[in-house]
Amino acid sequence: MNNRALRRELVDVARAMNSTGLNQGTSGNLSLRIKGGLLVTPSSLPYEQMEMEDLVAIDFCGHPIGSVLAVRDRRPSSEWRLHADVLADRPDAMAVFHCHPVHATALACHDRGIPPFHYMTAVAGGDDIRCAPYATFGTAELSANTVRALRDRQACLLGHHGLVSLGRDLDQALKIAVEVETLAEMYLQALQLGEPPLLSRTQMEEVHMQFRGLGYGQTPKD
Repeated sequence: MNNRALRRELVDVARAMNSTGLNQGTSGNLSLRIKGGLLVTPSSLPYEQMEMEDLVAIDFCGHPIGSVLAVRDRRPSSEWRLHADVLADRPDAMAVFHCHPVHATALACHDRGIPPFHYMTAVAGGDDIRCAPYATFGTAELSANTVRALRDRQACLLGHHGLVSLGRDLDQALKIAVEVETLAEMYLQALQLGEPPLLSRTQMEEVHMQFRGLGYGQTPKD
């Protein structure tokens, strides 16, 4: 995709993030890999007001990358480091999606991930969906915690914070985030009756095999 098409995709998905209920206000942020770095949403700009020219192109150290469309002087999201570090660690991923959905964040506020209580936890690439330890937003510590929680996964929760998902494009990353938030809501409901029984590793491996056969829920490199 060319520069304009990437920017159009980023703006469209950023607006969809709030309209789906995955996010509220100006929180959350998105990025796409580009040559030499990433394209990321700007800081503190309502998504309904965001245009292609507002997106910020930076390298993996946070330095600006010149772009013919980047004509507005915007600061990158305060979470640019998380996006840069995750993309640097995961060359198989092209997009990073970060949001604050209610149910996934409620679990994260208890430092709880999502165990294999339901077969669809496999959508994130493993048997469970991990929760990264808490760290202050925008810090290298948060980035490092997130990178670790995403090893062999396409999504994780962030302790006392929110949710991150990856994809071969933002559309896939958005769909995975929707699935994870749905799982979080179901898990919270199931917990009302007590801790639910979990699927075994053998049962989950059968799910992964089915996913691979259907080309469903695959990691970006697949």
